[in-house]
Amino acid sequence: MLPAIPDLPLAWQFASPGPILVQIGPLTLRWYGLLIASAVLIGVTLSQYLAKRRHVNPDIIGDVAIWLVVGAIPAARLYYVLFEWSNYANNPGKIFAIWEGGIAIHGAIIGGVIATLIFCRLRKISFWQVADLIAPSLILGQAIGRWGNFFNSEAFGSPTNLPWKLYIPPSNRPPGYGNFEYFHPTFLYESLWNLMVFGLLMYLFFRSLQGLRLKTGTLFLTYMVAYSLGRFWIEGLRTDSLMLGPLRMAQMVSLVGVGIGLLGLAWLYIYRRSLPDVAPPVTAPEPRIEVSKR
Repeated sequence: MLPAIPDLPLAWQFASPGPILVQIGPLTLRWYGLLIASAVLIGVTLSQYLAKRRHVNPDIIGDVAIWLVVGAIPAARLYYVLFEWSNYANNPGKIFAIWEGGIAIHGAIIGGVIATLIFCRLRKISFWQVADLIAPSLILGQAIGRWGNFFNSEAFGSPTNLPWKLYIPPSNRPPGYGNFEYFHPTFLYESLWNLMVFGLLMYLFFRSLQGLRLKTGTLFLTYMVAYSLGRFWIEGLRTDSLMLGPLRMAQMVSLVGVGIGLLGLAWLYIYRRSLPDVAPPVTAPEPRIEVSKR
């Protein structure tokens, strides 16, 4: 049992102001929805910029973004609902209340990968090349989206006395934790971790433009390894993990992600072979060298 923590002055209390940004009559704008929409818009813009730097048609990113939204968001919700079915069995109408929170990033990744594979096969475009252009935007979007958990007072960790402890209102505290007020802000830990992964991917991307030879698929595989390592650690602090028996699903999926990412990188750089793909990657055109005549 942690020692009692005195109430902090409101000005210094790290606590959510609530899930609703503004409400005008029947119209309600929630922080969660605004953050998801912002992450999508910023992500598409960034990936189109990266596509231009790689001499790839940026319109491809705009097209695949629609497939990603259609594939990722429903899959993220379905993944969450399946593991929390006891909360929805008697109230199925809540299944579609995505604005109240309750989506799983691993479900979004699985749905997004499937949607992108279908898109690339239909368009005869390299999946791994598109995935490399999307990876930095994906991890940045995750960093932004995690703040939706803050406003909803969800996805927090175990009780803590650390200076950056997060106040959770009684109605959001899990069973058995009603006497605790402050918890690990695991949403913040993951958001900061994701920003560091974003910095790593952007560094690798721009170094590749300066001569560092990166094979197609490297950025996405690096994303899988780096994000999954952080998620495995942070998930161990949470009190609301999606469970399969005694196992934390996010940790199990993270281990799979690390394994796939490392195997893919070994395939590229140790065995020096290309990843299986639905189409060959588009190569940048060779620069034309004008020879002056005298």
